[in-house]
Amino acid sequence: MSRPSPGDELWCRRFHPATEPAARLVCLPHAGGSASFFLPVSAALSPAVDVLSIQYPGRQDRRAEQPIADLAVLVDRIHEVLRRQPELPVTLLGHSMGAVIGFELVRRMEAEGHAPVRLFASGRRAPSTFRRENTFRSDDAILAEVRRLSGTASALLGDDEMMRAALPALRADYTAVEGYRCAPGTAVDTPITVLTGDDDPKTTLDEAMAWAEHTRQPLDLRVFTGGHFFISERSKEVMRVLVDHFRTPAPAVG
Repeated sequence: MSRPSPGDELWCRRFHPATEPAARLVCLPHAGGSASFFLPVSAALSPAVDVLSIQYPGRQDRRAEQPIADLAVLVDRIHEVLRRQPELPVTLLGHSMGAVIGFELVRRMEAEGHAPVRLFASGRRAPSTFRRENTFRSDDAILAEVRRLSGTASALLGDDEMMRAALPALRADYTAVEGYRCAPGTAVDTPITVLTGDDDPKTTLDEAMAWAEHTRQPLDLRVFTGGHFFISERSKEVMRVLVDHFRTPAPAVG
């Protein structure tokens, strides 16, 4: 583990104290999302779990920074920050774009001999399942897509000025995730739990089940009622899955 860097707090948000946590959950937001999206998760799991939410550049209090439009670069930056955190058994939770980031983090962590306990991949089709979605060429197309998926706080959806202020981060995130490619058969040893909505326009059940190709462990698939943001619509049900996970003793860090 490297020494903490003064800039790490820009990336890491801990909304609730965890003085003697037994494990860590790293939360990875969706395209256009921010660390605060996972505040309910932090409230539910703290103080037993060190809930660390990642804040990508270009949004909220990092709005003045240039957002990162290359997913590999973004993953590398996050990985460097996570390597400097105090050692604990680590679980990853990523929603939509965050699920892909989580998978790539698993690959890097395993390569260094520090595999996470589990990846929760939420609201995203399997990494090698490709869709051509060149729908974000104009500002209006991006905003229409966000409103269609209801991925931003409802108070902001009707605020055109605030929505347009978020455009640089949205455009960078969509560029990053649409440029991502993963070869079929690319698999990790880490167990994967897939969380998916039964009415998600971004992920079919077959595309969710295809995550089985990317782990050498049996795939754990959980289907919830709801659309792309079922994770918020069915938050109590999702939270029960996470609470049950952390009730199981994690392997020792070594």
